[in-house]
Amino acid sequence: MQPLQWESRPDGLRAPAVICAFTGWNDAGDAASAALSFIGASLGAERFAQIDPEEFYDFQAARPQIRLTDGRTREITWPAVEVFAARVPRAPRDLILVQGVEPSMRWRTFCGLIIDLAEALGTQLVVSLGALLADVPHSRPVAITGLASDDGLVSKLGLPQASYEGPTGIVGVLHAACADAGLPSASLWASVPHYVAAAPNPKAALAIVRKLEGLVGVSVDASELESAASDYERQVSLAVQSDPDVQAFVERLEQAAEEESDSVRPGDLPSGDVIAREFQRFLRQQGPER
Repeated sequence: MQPLQWESRPDGLRAPAVICAFTGWNDAGDAASAALSFIGASLGAERFAQIDPEEFYDFQAARPQIRLTDGRTREITWPAVEVFAARVPRAPRDLILVQGVEPSMRWRTFCGLIIDLAEALGTQLVVSLGALLADVPHSRPVAITGLASDDGLVSKLGLPQASYEGPTGIVGVLHAACADAGLPSASLWASVPHYVAAAPNPKAALAIVRKLEGLVGVSVDASELESAASDYERQVSLAVQSDPDVQAFVERLEQAAEEESDSVRPGDLPSGDVIAREFQRFLRQQGPER
């Protein structure tokens, strides 16, 4: 059995971009996986393929789940990677979404499958999403860093280049594999406050969605995620205020963030024209067809 299992073949995709996110080590606060799931739900993405888990997972680390389907029949759900197509008629491109659990083994073979999938669909860009724990306050805008395979993408990202050195996960390996294969690729990373590491972080997910929109030229209505992000920030603030030691620590992080933002030159910020242009693009994609 081939690991990449096609259930159907999406035809007529326009300049597709493959967007990938994996739960696990690369997904602090579930931010990356939540961002991808939100985009898929917003765009009505439909599954057309999946990767069989047998070759890529240690089932003692990523255990299958047993569920009752009708209250009596037991069904096993295996960890897997699913592939969805999202058609966005008013945007310049369609999207292929790849999501699942970070594989346990044979990462080079796994990345080769993603590249084969991308090439078979005529993909023009592969974007991987990740989130990491950092010394950042929950009350400030989420810091996004990025990597890209060529200077043009680096310029389009308009982000600080990631300077991390150390252990990596499937997101880092996939980005490198795409670059080696000559496939344009980028990677977006959100910084998640380490003192609320265990809680899902919709604020970081929203930041990833917004940056991804500008990179691939596809916009979504994120009002639901914006509301969740506001609730998250309010609830974390209440929890922080209940502990004087934690509150003092967060205040130090906020001061450090302010000092860093003061060092940003005005020319580093987007102009009003850029903001207006992005907003008009969103309205065009969301408006009724004529």
